[in-house]
Amino acid sequence: MVHQVPSETRQLAAGDHLRLVVRNGWEFVERPKISGIVVIVGTTRFGGLVLVTQWREPVAAPVVEWPAGLAGDLAGSETEALEEAARRELFEETGFRADTMTAELSGPPSPGISNEIVTIFRARGMVRTAAGGGRGAERIRTHVVPISWLFPWLDQMQAKGYLVDPKVYAGALLLRKEMDEGLYD
Repeated sequence: MVHQVPSETRQLAAGDHLRLVVRNGWEFVERPKISGIVVIVGTTRFGGLVLVTQWREPVAAPVVEWPAGLAGDLAGSETEALEEAARRELFEETGFRADTMTAELSGPPSPGISNEIVTIFRARGMVRTAAGGGRGAERIRTHVVPISWLFPWLDQMQAKGYLVDPKVYAGALLLRKEMDEGLYD
């Protein structure tokens, strides 16, 4: 494997949460105030998949997603562990708590534009204990979808004008792998 030696990173612009930089001729975005991003592929105790929808201004559309969020983004929690962030974000967005939360895979979701690394967690035995909905003005809506209805439901959502985050399909592949291996609960 060939690794390019990074040159100095130069900041081009900065906002409250993002920085546009250039390094080795590549312009990209950094998130300077986080330690990671978590995505939660979760199932309830009755086998339902827990997904969320919310308006996403950069794409000017509502988007179907797994619950997700940032680690280390809250003042005083800069060293927050990824699992802790996954549990917190799951509860904030959906009102669900999980019996187990296991990191399954990590990687860059958009390596040509951002330095973000996403860690996908598998949550099992989820039970709703609060309303959820997110923080501030997020207005997140929770959906519990039977696994056998996932793809028809996604088709219906797209017909209504929703976009579907490709990580939803990646999570479905993770669940399919569990089924093939007899691990799905």
